[in-house]
Amino acid sequence: MARRVAAAVAGSHHLLVQAGTGTGKSLGYLVPTMVHAVTSGERVVVSTATLALQRQVLTKDSPLAADAVEQATGRRPEVRLLKGWQNYVCRHRAAGGYPDDESGTLFSAAQATTSRVGSASTTGVGEQVVRLREWAGRTTTGDRDDLVPGVSDRAWAQVSVSRAECLGSSCPVWDECFPQLARAAAAQADVVVTNHAMLGVAASGNPNVLPEHAVLVVDEAHELADRVRAQGTVTLSAGAVARVAATARAQAGVLVTGLEEAGQHLQLALAELPDGRLTEGVPPGLRAALVLLGTAGQEVLTGVREAAKATGAAEAGGLALARTAVADMIAAVERITSDSVDTRRDVAWVERPRMGAEPPRLTLAPVDVAGSVAGTLLDGRAAVLTSATLSLGGSFEPMARALGLNLADRPWEGLDVGTPFDYARQGIVYTPTHLPRPGNGISEAALDEVLALTEASRGGMLGLFSSRRAADEAAALLRRATDLTVYAQGDDQLPTLVEAFAAQEDSCLVGTLSLWQGVDVPGRTCRLVIIDRIPFPRPDDPVAQARSEAVEAAGGNGFMSVSATHAALLLAQGAGRLVRRSEDRGVVAVLDPRLRTARYGTFLARSMPPLWPTREREVVLGALARLAGQS
Repeated sequence: MARRVAAAVAGSHHLLVQAGTGTGKSLGYLVPTMVHAVTSGERVVVSTATLALQRQVLTKDSPLAADAVEQATGRRPEVRLLKGWQNYVCRHRAAGGYPDDESGTLFSAAQATTSRVGSASTTGVGEQVVRLREWAGRTTTGDRDDLVPGVSDRAWAQVSVSRAECLGSSCPVWDECFPQLARAAAAQADVVVTNHAMLGVAASGNPNVLPEHAVLVVDEAHELADRVRAQGTVTLSAGAVARVAATARAQAGVLVTGLEEAGQHLQLALAELPDGRLTEGVPPGLRAALVLLGTAGQEVLTGVREAAKATGAAEAGGLALARTAVADMIAAVERITSDSVDTRRDVAWVERPRMGAEPPRLTLAPVDVAGSVAGTLLDGRAAVLTSATLSLGGSFEPMARALGLNLADRPWEGLDVGTPFDYARQGIVYTPTHLPRPGNGISEAALDEVLALTEASRGGMLGLFSSRRAADEAAALLRRATDLTVYAQGDDQLPTLVEAFAAQEDSCLVGTLSLWQGVDVPGRTCRLVIIDRIPFPRPDDPVAQARSEAVEAAGGNGFMSVSATHAALLLAQGAGRLVRRSEDRGVVAVLDPRLRTARYGTFLARSMPPLWPTREREVVLGALARLAGQS
């Protein structure tokens, strides 16, 4: 892998590298790209899927690679970390330079929920903010991940700002600004470690968030397209408009009656529409409400700007919050009322969150992100994109299309470096073809199979389900029919559940999409992985529908290019939870006969690890019983 990465960088072309768990792919791309950086003077940007993996690369893998490069070249590469603006504490805000959110107008209920394990779940926001302000005075990085224990998102929002809300060079502590210092350091580094969210921002029209670089490395590249799409997605609702209006009134003292009335018109227009995709574009009634909202927003924005001219530095923080909130809303309106939906560049839909418990909202997402990836992230540089799952159905083509490599200005090639595991000896993939084809929900027969497999294994089961309802039904059955400890998604925060599951080798953990990727529990603790059905996107998923239509309009097969590719990627990731070390043994059970009986089943099966396949129930139950009996 290292040799091929070095050749791709030297030849300035693109390389897709499938490198399974245990191959050491981080060192495989870090060493050759670091050598290139120190010998050519060209900067390398390395992006990971998550902030946690970003930190692992920075603190564990990069020092090892840098040691080797220094020994070989005589120069140690300088590595720096770069995150999004809001991941750093704002000294000015922590010192009171921005207004507090005491009224609750700046944040929705969803934004105020705790998302981190630790004292954040038991202490109040005020207490957390006091601790944050004390920490802001002594931290040398301002990095949220350096704060232990962590705090809730709402508390963190009291001491951080977005790039648009930042006062820039007019800030009284600009020379001590943590995100600005991080960017300055990145601009001088040989290697910059960042994350896919930052790449999404760059691909969405803000390329300057990254320093100049000649080489891009994308780890966990199978997640890149979804991260870029997420950055390009916007949402509008009456509640969001009300919060914008409240912010503008409180921080700028402007008249917002027209904006509030426009928000009410938006709610009425959305209430008349059913849930689902706007297949014929934005309907007249909704368009009229959006135009009214845009006009009212422009009037409020003018008022905010006038207020900024008439006030002093003390009010600058609050005015920046108001200006950004209104400007973001106007940008969303302008995009939704453009021709992007009619021309199929974007897809729009109406939804009522929490099964209709919340008011309707309008969402807009890009249909295809390959062009923006090719035109911004890949253009003019060599790129190495790596993951354990890049070859789907035995080919790199599906992933290359999704990542824009077929549109890039440079050639690409695919490389599978193999795996250190002997999958056929270490595991079984079991497809019980006697089960019925899945319908709505999970069948009684499938639940019976879950129970039989789990009892034979005596726990050690990770259950990956297609819906929360199916996961809950399976958990309830196991708790009722066995004496096993069963952890279910929703019982606690996910990291806590995974940690508890890993610590008890005869327990079970069941959940939905969040568990399909990134759960690393080697050893006997995870000896049985159950997948209830092939994870196709929902038939009514607006983005999947629009993407399929675009493929078919171009003469392709929409189902295979979108739905089957989506399912293949998740199956590969889900099945990959079983074998994490060379000593691991176990069974992956896919309770969907279509994996063996449908025409597309071969494509899906070839995307999974090459475990030994069987349809024989007794063979599998016997194997699990033997695994359960091992000490």
